[in-house]
Amino acid sequence: MVGRKQFDVDEALRRAMHVFWRWGYSEASIDRLTEGTGLGRSSLYATFGDKSTLFRKSLQRYVQTYHPLYDQALSGPHSNPSAVVAAYLQVTLNRIADPTVPDGCLLTVSATQFPALDPESQTMVRAVIDGVRAMLEQALRAAGVDDQEAAELALCTLATNKSLAVLSRAGFSNEDLTTVAAAAARYPRVTTSTP
Repeated sequence: MVGRKQFDVDEALRRAMHVFWRWGYSEASIDRLTEGTGLGRSSLYATFGDKSTLFRKSLQRYVQTYHPLYDQALSGPHSNPSAVVAAYLQVTLNRIADPTVPDGCLLTVSATQFPALDPESQTMVRAVIDGVRAMLEQALRAAGVDDQEAAELALCTLATNKSLAVLSRAGFSNEDLTTVAAAAARYPRVTTSTP
């Protein structure tokens, strides 16, 4: 039928997400995107718009796929801050160990290429990172940590998450990554607030 798309748009977006995830925005050329999605240039542009728009749609898909897993892990209840950190980082370890997706993290690789992104994409990347940080802070407060300690520990946990993604791309073993996550989960020695 004329004008009807002859491909699965959702699957093409998933594949585009993997191209950005593997190569980062700068190296995700249109040639790599067409090869990765199986679409011609005209179909790619007609369906998703320009590269920056496709990147933002890919990042949104990534968030929709993985953030519910973090949300579920952090929903608790957790008896202490170490349990919060361990639950959060376990989701990261599970994603990294998944052989069906690229190494690392799309959000992390996007943050490392921040200057290459257009302003709208920069705003989106930062908003997603800030959202994760807020999610961690909320879970830590629910585990009895005061506001200042929750803010500091959330930032450190977020940094550990990003470090795990970078180390995985550098070929560190799952055993090494698990060691990092376990050490980070042991670190919180904050005194929980009493009701």
